[in-house]
Amino acid sequence: MREDIASARLRDPAARSGLEIALLYPGLHAIWAHRVSHALWVRGLRFPARLGSQLSRWLTGIEIHPGASIGRRFFIDHGMGVVIGETAEVGDDVMLYHGVTLGGRTRDAGKRHPTLEDGVVVGSGAKILGPVVIGAGTAIGANAVVTTDAPAHSVLTGIPAKPRSKTPGENLSHLLSAPDYSI
Repeated sequence: MREDIASARLRDPAARSGLEIALLYPGLHAIWAHRVSHALWVRGLRFPARLGSQLSRWLTGIEIHPGASIGRRFFIDHGMGVVIGETAEVGDDVMLYHGVTLGGRTRDAGKRHPTLEDGVVVGSGAKILGPVVIGAGTAIGANAVVTTDAPAHSVLTGIPAKPRSKTPGENLSHLLSAPDYSI
């Protein structure tokens, strides 16, 4: 829990204290609830896991399926409307803004949701659909729609999203608020 609070404090310039983060950040509450639900899910307690995830969704406005795999230091900023599907895999040090969907494109069984490798940042309203792999250190711009794999350290923008290479020393946190990376 301390690591999660420290991660939120590092990534949110509006954060004033650890206590404020622990008590008032719904993204953090959703992650903590997911960890409990996921533990139940992997032990085969599917109904209690889903019940817990739906209660968390009702309280936070963030839906994380208990089957999703979430890494360490995951941060959801603001969070309302975030949806993470059952077979999604999220690496360490990933950050999502509000309205992001890690969703499926088919009703087929098996892997049908995205994999986000370590250090990915996803802008507000972006949709990442299907069993795509987003490489480590990638930034996805606001409202982008991603339906294909992306190489590590790239920047994806547009509908459908097109990758470009990250330039050396480029600060990805600024890309998500720059007008030319929004739609």
